[in-house]
Amino acid sequence: MKRDFLGRTLAVINDFSVEEQLFLYKSTQKLKEKIRNKEDVSEFQIKRETGIYIVFVEPSTRTKESFINAAKFHKNAKVNVFDSEHSSFNKQESYVDTFNMLTGYSEYSIFILRTRLEGVTRLLEQKVGEFAERHGIERPAFINGGDGKHEHPTQELLDEFTFLEQMNFDNSHIRIALVGDLLHGRTVHSKANGLKVFKNVEVDLIAPEELQMPKSYIEKMKRNGFEVRLYSSIDEYLETTNPAPIWYFTRLQLERMGEDILEKAHLLKKAVTFRKDMLDKIPEGTKFYHPLPRPKVDPEIPTFLDTLPLNGWEHQAINGYWVRVVLLSMLGGALLADFDTTKKREELPDDFIIPAPIVDGTKGVAKEGKRGIKPISNGTVIDHIAKGKTTEEIYNTIVKIRKILKIYDVDSADGIFKSADGNYKGYISLPDKYLSFKEIKKLAAISPNTTVNIIKDSRVVEKYRLQLPPRIYNFDEIRCKNENCITNPAHGENVSASFIQVDGKFVCEYCETPHEYHEIWNVK
Repeated sequence: MKRDFLGRTLAVINDFSVEEQLFLYKSTQKLKEKIRNKEDVSEFQIKRETGIYIVFVEPSTRTKESFINAAKFHKNAKVNVFDSEHSSFNKQESYVDTFNMLTGYSEYSIFILRTRLEGVTRLLEQKVGEFAERHGIERPAFINGGDGKHEHPTQELLDEFTFLEQMNFDNSHIRIALVGDLLHGRTVHSKANGLKVFKNVEVDLIAPEELQMPKSYIEKMKRNGFEVRLYSSIDEYLETTNPAPIWYFTRLQLERMGEDILEKAHLLKKAVTFRKDMLDKIPEGTKFYHPLPRPKVDPEIPTFLDTLPLNGWEHQAINGYWVRVVLLSMLGGALLADFDTTKKREELPDDFIIPAPIVDGTKGVAKEGKRGIKPISNGTVIDHIAKGKTTEEIYNTIVKIRKILKIYDVDSADGIFKSADGNYKGYISLPDKYLSFKEIKKLAAISPNTTVNIIKDSRVVEKYRLQLPPRIYNFDEIRCKNENCITNPAHGENVSASFIQVDGKFVCEYCETPHEYHEIWNVK
């Protein structure tokens, strides 16, 4: 049984199970008690030779400095603060090449990375891990210090630890209000999974419509069993007369906003800024939190709150140091769990191409021939294309199939007709052409619920019904629609897009942007 956390990556909060997160929180509580009692804390210090690289390509103060100081707690570690302003990134070297090089400089490495691009940490976990295995080097650990508007998992760790402290480490229930820029704020996005450490979760989302939590994260919260309520302003929320005991504010992320939102940012900010006249509506014992920094002009939590018991953000910020010390202790092998820490990867099923019974050797060829399909002696008939959709949608799907599969055979034919149940569907008839298994897999991703008939000597000898595949990857024609994703060709990292199916949608494996299946195809 693996008990250490060596070589583990924290790209998103979900990379640590609830059990692993609770282990980190209890260990942090223990470390703080030992420090308070002036006891020996050597059990938390990394013992082996370890290179800790702090690489912040995006500017930061709190996260960067807390990690630098947390790394220095580990006296045997070699701490390297990577100067990205004068680095190989400015010489157009890829992320993968840069971190491959750095991995070779230590017996074991931990990388802490902050970037504007999303999904970089996941990419490095895969590619640099492969590099390490090729050269007999121990697989390094990676920590996401924040990537674009995607996630900030270490902030989520210190937030959840702080909430647990407030609740005397009772994780049976939490009710929390998330206030501010919920659209762009990566710290609140991490809470869609981070709050799972509590057994019962209620989330009140307070933001004007233009800054409300993205639908994909709300859906994720609901899938996790959270009770979710939406409010457009603090004023509307306080009219409920039953506000949450924990409020989590985020600043307006002006640097990530489009011009349409920036034009009315001052109005949007009023909806999520606390005022003095609201104080008498806040129950005793309530705490306000904020990942910081807060703006020096018109902050969401004004400075008059600093000396009031509502102030929980200062203690929260201090906790960032202790949580990151323990996180490095875990990834550096100093702390061992009493449970199996092997990262469990979900095995994706490969049964989306389903053999179908053949009732009649010619059925589906001759019968449909009466409706305009010319029967073929040998080849493939793709049937039930976009069944139930409009004729325009069916036609566009047929065109997409031909373009992506490069079906330009002169003798092939296609068409649209009404089936017996009254729905329209499309077909493509391919004389003397047989689709490869890879092409059939690609077809399932382009047009699920399609049927493929393999015909030999005028008889259907094989028939397959295609469902949505659990994963779509290794196709040149797929593209993540998130312009800030590491897979976007504009960033020059040569990373192939990859998508995992979640509840009928395809989620980018790197930046976690959800797509409808037809959105992933980059076909003009």
